[in-house]
Amino acid sequence: MAEYRWRLAERVVSDRVIGIIRAPDADTAAELGTRLIGAGLHSVEVSLSTPAALSAIRRLAGGAALVGAGTVLDAQQAGAAIEAGARFLVCPTLSTDVIRSAHRHGVPVVAGAATPTEVLTALEHGADLVKIFPASQSSPGSLRDLLQALPYAPLVPTGGVSAATAPEWIAAGAAAVGIGGELTRGPAAETPGRVAALLSALRTSA
Repeated sequence: MAEYRWRLAERVVSDRVIGIIRAPDADTAAELGTRLIGAGLHSVEVSLSTPAALSAIRRLAGGAALVGAGTVLDAQQAGAAIEAGARFLVCPTLSTDVIRSAHRHGVPVVAGAATPTEVLTALEHGADLVKIFPASQSSPGSLRDLLQALPYAPLVPTGGVSAATAPEWIAAGAAAVGIGGELTRGPAAETPGRVAALLSALRTSA
């Protein structure tokens, strides 16, 4: 039985972090995704800026973890990613075409926004979660202020969030954070400890 979209959205942020993969090729992307999932991360996003990203998504999809597609810019990319097995889509901006295409297939969308107006517009157009991007242009304090006005907004700061600062964003009210290469940098043997430490810190901050 297929999962409802709202249930998938809950699962996307259940760890309070989405692991983001950008790689020079599909093989590397699949290897990095396997490392993150093996380390205990339950939401992994493969950016479509990765060459042959759909191939990596196909190889990673189908297990217990949710594998999504990132940097989705239009309905064509959305359809191709879903066909490849993506269970959620992430956009750097707000694309109503992506939201419509994804929702037609019961797939949640994390739509991008940089201002309060864009956050509200994303929610009005049906975004399941809103990616605050780039988070490097904001701060946990700014997010806390935004949530005073829009307390129901499920926000996912991404772009400039590190393992060190992630707990601050969660404590400020973020539904989750997106973190990229920092999680897989260095030898593969270091990934499980790094992921475990991050998950523990986020659980404490929530």
